[in-house]
Amino acid sequence: MEAFRGVTADAVSGCVIVTGMPGAGKTTVTALAAGLLRRAAQVGGDAVNMMIRSGFVWFMGTPTEEALRQDELCNRNMCSLANNFIDFGFTVLLDTVLADRAELDFFLTLMSPRPVRLVVLEPGIEMCRHRNATRDPEAQFEFDGYERLEADMKREFGDVGWWLDTSAFTADQTAEQLVTELADRTVVLEPGWNRWLRRLHSI
Repeated sequence: MEAFRGVTADAVSGCVIVTGMPGAGKTTVTALAAGLLRRAAQVGGDAVNMMIRSGFVWFMGTPTEEALRQDELCNRNMCSLANNFIDFGFTVLLDTVLADRAELDFFLTLMSPRPVRLVVLEPGIEMCRHRNATRDPEAQFEFDGYERLEADMKREFGDVGWWLDTSAFTADQTAEQLVTELADRTVVLEPGWNRWLRRLHSI
């Protein structure tokens, strides 16, 4: 795919976290968006987890403690990989499901001081369910918490990042809009761990 003309490296430098509910199209859109840039890499939680060849427990799996440990491991590995790409001049499109602001702050802290922006893909619950139902059987997943996750994400990220309504767009159209409008629709996020100190300094 030919890189977009007129999109400068500075406009989309650092990491773009693309989140959304399962089935929102994160993996497809980030792959397409990365292909529209001149130097970009896609980092995804699913791909990172596939590096584990035995003993894998997904985030909704059991035992619970191991699921939590491996979810943290995945997040740490994604951030480390993203940091390496950024430090060598690549823009990173990172796709993952972020459930709350605490998890977002965890990512921001691990990638600090590199610039990070947030995009939330929002095709709607029914579209997410439909996409999961029409996946290849091996790629389908069991998830019935859409309503709760949508409410949590709107509460936690309602005033953060770019909520991109993709219900009427194809994946290609979504990727093109993401790349061309990202700089105008998003701001670089600050990690939460030093928020109180930044307020003291009026930053």
